[in-house]
Amino acid sequence: MPSGISIGVVGGGAAAVCLIDALARSGGDPGTLTLFEPSPHLWRGRAYQVDTDTLRVNATPDDMSVRAGDLGHFERWLQARDRVTGVSQGFDRLSGARFASRPVYGEYLEESAYAALGELRRGGWRVDIIGEAVTSASRLPNQVRLSTGGQSRVFDYVVLSVGGDSPKDVYGLAGTPGFVGDPYPVSGTLADIGENEHVAVIGSGLTAVDIVLSLAARGHQGPISLLSRRGVLPGVRQRPVHFELRHLTPERVHTTARGRRELAVEDIAAVLRAEFRDAGADLDAVVQEILRVDLEDPVDRLRRQIDEVDSPHMGLRILQRAVPETGPDVWPLLREEDKIQILRAHYRTIMSLCCPMPPSSAAVLLDLVETGQLEMFSGLLDITPADEGGFDVLAADGTELCADRVISAVNASEGRIPTSALSLVTSLIRARAVSRHPHGGLQLARATSRLTSNGRPDPRLYGLGNIAAGALFFTFGIPSLVDRSQDIVAAILEHAATVNAALGESTPIAA
Repeated sequence: MPSGISIGVVGGGAAAVCLIDALARSGGDPGTLTLFEPSPHLWRGRAYQVDTDTLRVNATPDDMSVRAGDLGHFERWLQARDRVTGVSQGFDRLSGARFASRPVYGEYLEESAYAALGELRRGGWRVDIIGEAVTSASRLPNQVRLSTGGQSRVFDYVVLSVGGDSPKDVYGLAGTPGFVGDPYPVSGTLADIGENEHVAVIGSGLTAVDIVLSLAARGHQGPISLLSRRGVLPGVRQRPVHFELRHLTPERVHTTARGRRELAVEDIAAVLRAEFRDAGADLDAVVQEILRVDLEDPVDRLRRQIDEVDSPHMGLRILQRAVPETGPDVWPLLREEDKIQILRAHYRTIMSLCCPMPPSSAAVLLDLVETGQLEMFSGLLDITPADEGGFDVLAADGTELCADRVISAVNASEGRIPTSALSLVTSLIRARAVSRHPHGGLQLARATSRLTSNGRPDPRLYGLGNIAAGALFFTFGIPSLVDRSQDIVAAILEHAATVNAALGESTPIAA
C-alpha cells in the first residue's frame, strides 16, 4: 500500500483526464488517487459520448491534446488509429484542417486516461474509481472528507472537476410530448422524429449546430427552425495559420500589472494593439466584428465568414489564441466595472468567435438556408404546448410558428454549479470552506486554482473547469484545462513537500 498523499477527484470527464495525465508525468512520489464519477460516460462527459460521427470537435488536433507540452499527442493518436482502421476521417473540405468526430475524441480521452492510470499504478500509486456521486464535503484540520450516499473518505487534497450543467428548460416544457430537454446522444433523441416533421431548436450555438447537422445527415426533409433571443451563430473557423503570441502573454500581463491593484480595459488594449501591430493585423476590424453582431443579418454573417475562411488577415486568429491562453490571467486583474460590461454586452459574441465551428459545418447550414429548409429566428419570446399537440412559438417581431418537435440546445450559463454537484458545493459553502464568485462558480486563486474563502486560498481544495468560470473567464477549452491541471498538480506537490519538510519527513506524509 502506498503511504504518500491521497488525492480525491470529483468528476470524471475531459478535465479529469487532463489532470490525471499531468499527475502521471509529474514525477511525484506515489500516493492514492480516488476518482468519483456516477455517470456511465466516464472520461467522455456529455460532449464526447458514443454517438453519431456527424458530430465534430470544433478545434484542430493541436488544440485538443490532453498532454501538456505535447501539441502533437492527439494527432499521433489519430494517425495510429487511421493505420488500424484504414480510414482517415474529419478533414474539412473548405480549409483542409482536420476536425475529428466527437465520439472518436471520446475514444482518445478514454485511452489517454487509462494509459495515465496505468503509468501511475506502475509507479506505485493506488487508483480507485468509484461510480457514485459525492453529495457533501467537510473541511477537517489537515484533510477533506468526501461523502457519497454510502460512505465517507478523507483525502489530503481534493479537486472539484464537476463539469457543466445540462441544458436549461427555459420555457418549462419538461415532460411535454415532443420536447427533448437534452439532445445528447443525438443518435437516440432524434431517432423517432418523422422525416417531414417541423423541428424547432431552441438556441443557436454549437449544440444547435450539432442538432441541425445530425438531422440533415439523417435525411430529414421537414422544416428546421433555429430559435434564439439574439440569433448569433458560432463563428466560422478560418484556415489554421501557425503563430505565437508575443505581447499578450501571461508574463507580459503580469508585468503590466506589477505594483497595481487592478488593470483597466485600456491597459490590455495597449498590449493587444502591439500584438496586432506586429502581426500586421487590424484590431479595429475585430472590434467591429464584435460590435456589429446584433446589426448584421445572421445569414449574411454566416455567408461572409465562410468567404473569409482563407483570409490572410490574422485578427480573429489572434483573438482565438489570446482569449483561452491569456484570458485567465487578464480576467482576475480587470476592474470590476469592466468585467461587468464585458459579461453583459460582449461575452456571448466573444465566445461565438473564440469557439467557432468548422467551415464545412457552416457550409451545410448555409445550403439548408438557401434551399429554404432551415430558418433562423431571433427575439424568441415564448414556446407553449399547442392544444392539439405540437408547440406554438412566438417571436418578438410577431412571427408565429407551429412546430411538431422542440429540442433544447440552451446551454447552462458558464460557471453555473451543475445540479448534480449542488449539494456538494452547498455543503462547502455552508461550512465556509469555499465562496461563490459573483460571476458564477466558485472563487479561486489564479496561479494555483486553489479554492478560496474570504480571500484565503485553501491548499487542500482545488477547482478545475467550469466551476472556475467566474474567476478565470475562459475555462472549458482543452488547452485551458491542460494548463490549469499543470498548475494544480504543481501546487499539490509543492504543498506536500513543504508539509513534509516542516515535519522533518523524507517521504510524503500518510493520508
